[in-house]
Amino acid sequence: MLIAGLFFTLMNVGVKYIHNIPAYEIVFFRALVSLVVCYIMLVQKKIHPWGNNKRDLIFRGIFGTAGLMMYFYTIHEMPLASAVTIQYLSPIFTIIIAGFMLKESPRPIQYLFFLVSFTGVVMIKGFDPRVSIADLVIGVSAAVCSGFAYNFIRKLKSTDDPLVVVLYFPLVTVPVIGIYTAFHWVTPNAIEWMILIAIGLATTVAQIYMTKAYQLEKASNVSNFNYLGSVYAVLIGYFFFGEYIGLLALLGIVLIIVGVLLSSRFRTQ
Repeated sequence: MLIAGLFFTLMNVGVKYIHNIPAYEIVFFRALVSLVVCYIMLVQKKIHPWGNNKRDLIFRGIFGTAGLMMYFYTIHEMPLASAVTIQYLSPIFTIIIAGFMLKESPRPIQYLFFLVSFTGVVMIKGFDPRVSIADLVIGVSAAVCSGFAYNFIRKLKSTDDPLVVVLYFPLVTVPVIGIYTAFHWVTPNAIEWMILIAIGLATTVAQIYMTKAYQLEKASNVSNFNYLGSVYAVLIGYFFFGEYIGLLALLGIVLIIVGVLLSSRFRTQ
């Protein structure tokens, strides 16, 4: 999950950088690259690409597509820090949904550690008054969809290979978003083409490692590691973009790490 978080952070940076390309077009190219890469890997490993539990695979793709569209929209419409922070609500919904969908009830104390991590995120990102109510609702809805998608990934662990689970995400996204993209096309320049491809590759790597994490471990134990993405974001901003890390941000990083470590220590029974 640590590797997945790093590549998701790189994806976020790429999405924010190509602000001239609409969110739906970025989602389409991201999915197209993932579809090609995953299919090639499945063929090489001689794994049947269509999977076994097709119903849950399709649901994983639907929730993933909906969540991604709304998330990329918020990245374009609000400051990156605010969009990413709202998306970090997804572990809360992941744990809640896992309780009734997978019957994986976390220990009560894990909710405390979860709150500690989220407090750290708030300290790093802060509250941004430029975020409208509509954008906030869209961002929270994206987090809810992500929570469902993560639980379907966990549910599919006993029936399908991680690569098949990853494949169904773009398999749903490409035809759904592709039609709209064809009628609202914005031609990228050379640099934007390279970034679009890089976003697709980074996301594919992140999806593969995230899928393996959710299939190997209980959802409530994995979801808290999503918060490490904010740590990656702060460090990348500092070392590559010269963004100053204030005292509150440093304290926030400490809280996130403490929350993650304690949540991992007191695993779900």
